[in-house]
Amino acid sequence: MLTRRVIACLDVKDGRVVKGVQFVDLVDAGDPAELAARHALAGADEIVLLDITATHEGRGTLIETVRRTARRLFIPFTVGGGIRTLDDATAVFDAGADKVSVNSAALTRPELIDEIGSRFGAQAVIVAIDARRGDKSPEEAEVFVAGGRKPTGRNAVEWAREAEQRGAGEILLTSMDSDGMRNGFDCALTAAVSQAVQIPVIASGGAGSAAHFSQVFLEGKADAALAASIFHFGIADARALKEEVARADVPMRLPC
Repeated sequence: MLTRRVIACLDVKDGRVVKGVQFVDLVDAGDPAELAARHALAGADEIVLLDITATHEGRGTLIETVRRTARRLFIPFTVGGGIRTLDDATAVFDAGADKVSVNSAALTRPELIDEIGSRFGAQAVIVAIDARRGDKSPEEAEVFVAGGRKPTGRNAVEWAREAEQRGAGEILLTSMDSDGMRNGFDCALTAAVSQAVQIPVIASGGAGSAAHFSQVFLEGKADAALAASIFHFGIADARALKEEVARADVPMRLPC
């Protein structure tokens, strides 16, 4: 089994890290550059920064925030939110990102995935999928866009397959039903997507303990798992979490 990754997520609004429940009721969690550096030192394998209101507000990514955060990091750094064109992606890479995450714009114009992958390589393109299924089966989950505000009528599993075919290097799958609840990842939904594609799937939404990470790696077939609240608010740090997950026989890259 390949080494699994633990990723710390920074949801950014107006230049500050925020966290909510099911994409609403946001509260301030701190400065993105400071939090990114803290999580990296604590053992996170990667950092993801998502400008969560860029699409809804019709603007580009906060490039200066990206640049300031990238200066503090020595681990892979992904940036998403407001990336609508190849030029937008180029600006984010120039500011220090290693990967970009595309969501709403990729659904509007799927060719964007091909364009970024052709220029920067598939490993640099993550397609983010915000999915809600309610009481439906995982295979019936629907994709939402604009920061989870708008339903698309698109099936999440089918969209993941198309994204892979277009050259995405990874899928970032967020369960909107589980987001911020800290009751565990949606392992059934994660497994449905993981088994439908050959590229890595990052599970997001619902992390509340190390046991939840172990579960999504083993039952959800995730290649990586992402969390925000438990890191920002001191519930756990990446080092201790990875050590506990490793004890569940999940291969982890442990900090020295």
